[in-house]
Amino acid sequence: MKHLFLIVISLLLFSCSGKPKTENKQAVSPQGDRVEVIYFHGKQRCVTCRAIEQLTNEVLEATFRNQIDKGAVVYKVIDISDPQNEAITDKYEVTWSSLYINGWKGGKETVNNMTEFSFANAKGSPDIFKEGIKNKINELLK
Repeated sequence: MKHLFLIVISLLLFSCSGKPKTENKQAVSPQGDRVEVIYFHGKQRCVTCRAIEQLTNEVLEATFRNQIDKGAVVYKVIDISDPQNEAITDKYEVTWSSLYINGWKGGKETVNNMTEFSFANAKGSPDIFKEGIKNKINELLK
């Protein structure tokens, strides 16, 4: 029974993660230096998916409210089932719930796919999740 539970959890993690980690992908942006936190979701969301969004909101509000107000941190929630969001979902190759924390400096984007980390920690270890998100944003703000 324990093995079955571990198999089901493993399948859930890998099926929801979408694509492999793609760090340091470069693109050009007309906006200034910033950190973009992008949470992608579909119409149907599992408990972990909802936890990722809720905990991300909590971290941003508690720790980065000033940076959000100044535009240094931007938070976007994208519904991947909405045809209007097709361009951004294609850009990041998103097929299911995903979390990206991307840094923009000098018009170049550094992409950080935090999906695997998020699914591994959001529900079972929310403090580790929050600390990891906070650390990644702080790293990109430097």
